[in-house]
Amino acid sequence: MAVSTSPESPSSASHPPTGIDELLERVRAGYERIEAQEAYEAARAGDALLVDIRYAALRERDGLIPGAHVVERNELEWRLDPRGSHRIPEATSHALRIVVICNEGYASSLAAQSLHRLGLHRATDLVGGFQAWRGAGLPVE
Repeated sequence: MAVSTSPESPSSASHPPTGIDELLERVRAGYERIEAQEAYEAARAGDALLVDIRYAALRERDGLIPGAHVVERNELEWRLDPRGSHRIPEATSHALRIVVICNEGYASSLAAQSLHRLGLHRATDLVGGFQAWRGAGLPVE
């Protein structure tokens, strides 16, 4: 199978490439992000499911958010799709409010957008990620 080395495919000729900063801006315009304190209070009240997508080395280095579900980024959609056969037990409804947490709040924005595409329209992400959570003095174990 031959792989094209041409810089432009027929579809890219009509749409210039998007840089990551522009992509994040577009993605984040589609939903309201959440600050650490609000996420903490929502989780404590049972109104939000915290989902930590940081990779293992960061979790080992920095700790865990008590009560957050650790779901590797490459499994996120399978674990949170309420209709999926590999979902976590808490993923029971498309109305579930999910707060995705990465290390600094970038990858989580793209992950939240992916959850929106699955119909999880209350999915959001934590502004500043785990580092903002810890910086706000919220619980870490």
